[in-house]
Amino acid sequence: MSGPGAGFEYPPTPVSWTKRDILLFANTVGCTSDELNFLYELDPNFSVFPTYPVVLPFKKDAQDVIDFYAAQKAIRIPGVPEFDARRVVDGQRLVQFLKPLPTESAGKKFEIRSKVLGVYDKGRPGTVVEIQQDLVDAGTGELYSRAIGSSFYVAQGNWGGPKGPATENFPPPQGKTPDVEFEDQTNKQTPLLYRLNGDYNPLHAHPEPGKKMGFGGVIIHGLYSFNSACHGLLQKLGGSDPANIKEFQARFASPVKPGDKIVTSVWRTGEKKGEWEEIRFVVKVAGGKVCLSNGRALMKVVGEAKSKLSNSVPMDTSPKVGDRLSYDGAVCTVRYVGEVAGTSGRWLGVEWDDPGRGKHDGSYKGVSYFKCQSRASTAASFVRPTRPAGKAQSFVAALTEKYAAELSNASAIQFSGKIAEEVGFEKIRRKQAQLSELKVVILDDSRVASVYADGDKPISEICPKVVELDLSRNLFQRIGTVIAICSELPGLRNLRLNGNRFQDILSDEGLRGAEQFLENTKDLWLEATLMSWEETCHIATKFEALALLSASTNQLSFLPPVPLGSLTSTLVSLNLEFNDFTAVADVARLAELKSLRNLYLKGNRISMITQDPSHGSPVFPISLKYLDVSYNQVSSWAFVDALPTCFPGLTSLRFSHNPIYDNPDPEYSIHSKTVAEEAYMFTVGRLATIQSLNFGTISRSDRQDAEMFYLARIAKHLAAVPESQESEIIKHHKRYAELCGLYGPPVVNRQKEINPAFLEARLVAVHFVFHPADGGDTIERITRIPRSFDIYTVKGIAGKLFGVRPLGLRLIWETGEWDPVAGFDDEVEDSSDEDMEEQVEEAVHLGESSQPEGRAGKWVKREVELQDGPRQLGFCVDGLEANIRVETR
Repeated sequence: MSGPGAGFEYPPTPVSWTKRDILLFANTVGCTSDELNFLYELDPNFSVFPTYPVVLPFKKDAQDVIDFYAAQKAIRIPGVPEFDARRVVDGQRLVQFLKPLPTESAGKKFEIRSKVLGVYDKGRPGTVVEIQQDLVDAGTGELYSRAIGSSFYVAQGNWGGPKGPATENFPPPQGKTPDVEFEDQTNKQTPLLYRLNGDYNPLHAHPEPGKKMGFGGVIIHGLYSFNSACHGLLQKLGGSDPANIKEFQARFASPVKPGDKIVTSVWRTGEKKGEWEEIRFVVKVAGGKVCLSNGRALMKVVGEAKSKLSNSVPMDTSPKVGDRLSYDGAVCTVRYVGEVAGTSGRWLGVEWDDPGRGKHDGSYKGVSYFKCQSRASTAASFVRPTRPAGKAQSFVAALTEKYAAELSNASAIQFSGKIAEEVGFEKIRRKQAQLSELKVVILDDSRVASVYADGDKPISEICPKVVELDLSRNLFQRIGTVIAICSELPGLRNLRLNGNRFQDILSDEGLRGAEQFLENTKDLWLEATLMSWEETCHIATKFEALALLSASTNQLSFLPPVPLGSLTSTLVSLNLEFNDFTAVADVARLAELKSLRNLYLKGNRISMITQDPSHGSPVFPISLKYLDVSYNQVSSWAFVDALPTCFPGLTSLRFSHNPIYDNPDPEYSIHSKTVAEEAYMFTVGRLATIQSLNFGTISRSDRQDAEMFYLARIAKHLAAVPESQESEIIKHHKRYAELCGLYGPPVVNRQKEINPAFLEARLVAVHFVFHPADGGDTIERITRIPRSFDIYTVKGIAGKLFGVRPLGLRLIWETGEWDPVAGFDDEVEDSSDEDMEEQVEEAVHLGESSQPEGRAGKWVKREVELQDGPRQLGFCVDGLEANIRVETR
């Protein structure tokens, strides 16, 4: 014991209590009517609840309200700064019960003897003061209890003191379901009643201190949660007998607010020190953070509680909130247990993993009974508790059932009563039955809930060579259970956990130190788990070599800033398909992933780059080469124009099945058969750097054809507006000047507005170009022909101009437009994961392979032969100008 303040002893503090104080304390920490030994002074076994001594340093010997702040300021610890007691919260506490306390102090002289064990500077967060407090009979020197606790003085650090030693941790067993769970529903009166025990800190009664300390208002005493948890343990495991608990400790992790429901999960370790068994526990706010961690007790377990050693399958009990159940193969999570208005008996309110299986969203006849994670309106149902559910099993049992038992359970295959000869199947079954040689294990939909059942052999002995593991859609409640399985598979490279519903991920002690077991795993699937992005990254960062992460179908609409750890340098592929993003800026945080190469955003609701243009467009690392934004809601080519800015390294794009791709140019895309080809041309023409579109390689000729077509279409738009408005059209085509430099400015045939009553409006200026059959020089003539003249007459005029027989001529109108003659959009639809990865890799390494034969897109100028007949010229050509090539038959 060294350092400033360490070893300082406070003057002894006289303390006293009455039976009324003992009764009040028992009532405020949750003792119930079946525990009269704590609640009725005439009970033959009337006793003091074991943790009562923790309030005596606050109460002292006062029988009235005390000034909390004044009492805390009474004595200053020498050698350290004076701390503000108005900003102090509990840190950690260990209580040792050495001798039963009398139900009243009358007739004895009790005192608290306090000694400073250390004062530790934690920097900006604050300072920890650790004190040992002994409750002693001053007359005899007998020691009744010892409490070693720490107080945390908020934002009162950085004074140059020692950091302090590392604390010993007592996490719950990895992968094991709690042996006991119990709840405590608090309310606004909870802290107001508990403070009557003598802890009159205003933080627990008036909102102002809590607001100043950043808690937002009143919080419940940390020692209330501490005492409440101790009561639950003693009631559930110790038969409510104070003689059955020797030590109790916990760390105060986060505040509890009035109205919160606190849930305590308890694990028996089976480890004993003499007659005392070590118990671990965690207390959390329902649906929220852990409020008491590092929970540990030494107890004598009595009654019907039976030890279930590490990672064993829990005993069948009545379903409770949070349980995972399987009914005829359909998996669900229990969200409610109780009565439903208008019906008799109790019901289980369940949320199905398949959101289309239920009938409502947790509300029935206008009454909301529970909330679902899924946003679907049909994710929930009510079922009777008596409905038989599939039996949960351990990982080892599921593995053995599927692979080892398959051989003995195999039956002959029959067709029309005749037994078919199986070629090779027996060999496959025998190979699978050799569990020690298994490399790929698929246990999806197998009702796995735990690691081991009683009598199971270690996984490291059964299947040590597993490289790929699929545990999708099982009955796990904690991610720690999966970590416990993976910890025995050192060669694991690929882990699929799709469709599971893990609970309390951010506070799961099973993730502590998981990095050491997951250092070789490179691929992780967390699809349809409904995890938040924070939860997803909290798990993914435990995989320090992770290269591929799939988090599709998780209802994600925005990626908040969260620690990405090693992912910033290792993650290569990220799948966020079928979520709820509406803009590329919703995933802007991914710019921190400096090694990201492939990003899949298929099936979201993306329609823009950013919802707030004033914030600018996000810029992703140049390492990102492949982007999939197909099946979204992009309806403007401005989105495509912005892609090179957002993704400067982009070389491969999948963009099909967006509104703008399905209707690329509403004014001119009138031929439905060419819409896909035109969309392809526009996309390639607008993006100068992409080398692959919709899984198809873009050759040099493809790009040239696409850019020329795109430039011609721009000309068509320019021709539709006055010359003074050309700039308005050009600003929507960022590559116009660049393409003009490559191919020359396009010809803009802008038609003049002519009064239809004038003769000029009824004449077509025809530019004839004659190619003689003998190969002579080309002859050109321009003449005006009435629109009403038929094709016979036009041929006659041409024959006269060039001195040839009219019926021996062919008239070919050169429209100036382009037609496709080979497909550009032969997209590979919905490939498998393996195929898609191969295609993406091929797409981003275009320089290493040539374009497949037959996939090149080809475009030719559209030409229309004017057939002989009475059809008028004005119906055969567009506008008041026409280029007609004249050839001899």
